[in-house]
Amino acid sequence: MTVQPYLFFNGKCEEAIAFYKEAIGAQVEMMMRFGESPEKDSGHLPPNSENKIMHASFKVGDTVIMASDGHCSGATAFQGFGLALSAASDAEAEKMFAAIGKGGQVQQPLVKTFFASTFGMVTDRFGVLWMVSTPS
Repeated sequence: MTVQPYLFFNGKCEEAIAFYKEAIGAQVEMMMRFGESPEKDSGHLPPNSENKIMHASFKVGDTVIMASDGHCSGATAFQGFGLALSAASDAEAEKMFAAIGKGGQVQQPLVKTFFASTFGMVTDRFGVLWMVSTPS
């Protein structure tokens, strides 16, 4: 069994994936726009969404994350979860934390803890909470 996160960016999916490619080296595995769907039932498509992302998958390290523009409402509400990034070194953690936090908001600055040599939390500019750590 596999559990994979599926993020709905409500109109900002392509922008978010481009950001993750630059910030944390995400690699796009596939991306399909609503207009590329073989089913052309426009009654189920959000208005003016032909060029928005119907489904995408990208890898961060060994983890596959799936994403979509969903209903293209423009508002995202990522609540009740966070994505954890494990760094190989404190220097790598600092680099990832700064990159993923660009334009976002630091929730917990990077600090040494009893469970990690470096740990911090930052909400990126799309509203996704990231926990960055270097295991002790």
